[in-house]
Amino acid sequence: MGCGHKDDKASLASSQIVPYSHQPSAPASKEVWKKGGRMFSILLAVHLALLACTLVSSGAFEKIAVHDYDVFFLLTVMMLIVIIWIIFYLVSTARCPDAILCRDSHAGPIWLRGGLILFAIFSLVMDVFKIGYYSSFYSCLSAIKIIYPIVQAIFVVVQTYFLWISAKDCVHVHLNVTRCGLMLTLTTNLAVWMSAVTDESVHKAHSKLKKNVTDDLLRWLLKVGMRSSSTDVCNCNSQICQIFKNGYFWLYPFNIEYSLFASAMVYVMWKNVGRFIEHHSHHIHRLKFRLFRRTFFVGIVLGLIILVSGLGVLIVYEVQVNSNTESTKKSQALTMYYIFNIVCLGLMSLVCIGGSVIYRFDKRDMDRHKNPTRTLDVALLMGAALGQYAISYYSIVAIVASTPRDAISALNLTYALLMIAQHTFQNIFIIEGLHRQPPKEDHKHGSRQKDLCGLTFVNISAVSLRVPDSGSTLAPSTAPGAEASLPSDLVRSLTAPKKMNWRRKCLREISMFLLLSNIILWIMPAFGARPHFDNDTELNFYGDSMWPAIVDICLPFGIFYRMHAVASLLEVYIMS
Repeated sequence: MGCGHKDDKASLASSQIVPYSHQPSAPASKEVWKKGGRMFSILLAVHLALLACTLVSSGAFEKIAVHDYDVFFLLTVMMLIVIIWIIFYLVSTARCPDAILCRDSHAGPIWLRGGLILFAIFSLVMDVFKIGYYSSFYSCLSAIKIIYPIVQAIFVVVQTYFLWISAKDCVHVHLNVTRCGLMLTLTTNLAVWMSAVTDESVHKAHSKLKKNVTDDLLRWLLKVGMRSSSTDVCNCNSQICQIFKNGYFWLYPFNIEYSLFASAMVYVMWKNVGRFIEHHSHHIHRLKFRLFRRTFFVGIVLGLIILVSGLGVLIVYEVQVNSNTESTKKSQALTMYYIFNIVCLGLMSLVCIGGSVIYRFDKRDMDRHKNPTRTLDVALLMGAALGQYAISYYSIVAIVASTPRDAISALNLTYALLMIAQHTFQNIFIIEGLHRQPPKEDHKHGSRQKDLCGLTFVNISAVSLRVPDSGSTLAPSTAPGAEASLPSDLVRSLTAPKKMNWRRKCLREISMFLLLSNIILWIMPAFGARPHFDNDTELNFYGDSMWPAIVDICLPFGIFYRMHAVASLLEVYIMS
């Protein structure tokens, strides 16, 4: 197994004849046409993504002769190919000592990899439930339905290990093969994500249909011909079968987030293929959690109150909306849901505005160095917010144009407007925080410590100072007062604790409050609280076919936005 390309020898030989200079510079790239390799891998990913999207969307409808086991077969083949490629990558980079010349410290931070492992664990539990559920019907189901969750579990384990140890790699061997492999991995994760979102939407639609067959959703399902699950023809009468069935559908949100997190990390690896990182731009930010120091606890306490209150609202909403058919109970649950979200979104908007104002007085410089991870974070924040923007604007048009208007419509309108404002202000706050340099106090303190560590001896009583480079001491002609002041100043600067100014403390409080608030705003729609289907205003205005399609397409992006905002806010908190 080779360590590079044949056409790299000439450029490698020429790079070795470069004359020495006093200032270190990044090595020249070995690639002749870097954009060509990227273009080919992008074309491969686009074609695979379109094929997977076509099969997944076609498999959701009854009138199209594409079955769900056809989708599972394609995904199984793609995951097997990715597993083989990951093994090839790990073996080839381990054998070649020059495969990874540098590592990107910004890529794959510990909190992102930790979140990936958390979602991977729940995804494995979901696969176990799937295997147990489908095994109950092995006599009346296709074998691919049992093989698929087994292969997916192996895929999750292998990919998680691969991303944990290789997320920071800047690979310099097999460049085009590595790019194609990474794009195949990214496309596979997106295809699994599309399949999970479609399966979850179909399941929720059928669950609601079974509870209230007179709902307008029945007419929509009959009109578009949505496919019923192939397991409906099999009997699931045992209690353990029902546990497996309900369990793996409740775990779908974790699998959806796992696929998106993995896709983001793989994309950063793809951007870093063949990249040389300059030393002056390679800052390493150590992860230091100080939740119980340098904080007023205001953000944590207020965020925990929002989180616990939101969990209570979610439980009451699920019980009253899904277990009762009375319109009064349903209206009360919707009113409670909208009031909580209006209060939460209003507080978050005000806090984000306050954080942006604090940044105006922040004296830290902007970080303008090349950083693919930060570029991807900003792009995902802006792109994922479009899903919630679309739902909000559709709701605003429907509410304003519909008559008559009641209290729930007014609450829904306020909720939609605040949702747009909160996404906008939060994106501004996060993006500005991601582009800030680390605090100057840390740099100054760190440089003082390095200078003091470079000293061989400090003798306060004798007021003498020796430096190992020169080996000289202080001049005897120096005044006694000056002799005594220099060591004392150095000792005070060494022993004095670092002080965090009020701006940094406020930014940390704001980041922690927004982090906890985004968690509950992710949990509520991810685990069933979706008033878009329970409020009849939009459904009556747009029709029983258009509005569910809009929500099913846009809502997954809104859910992903919340979880990605949590990861970005954690980084802002640590960098503050």
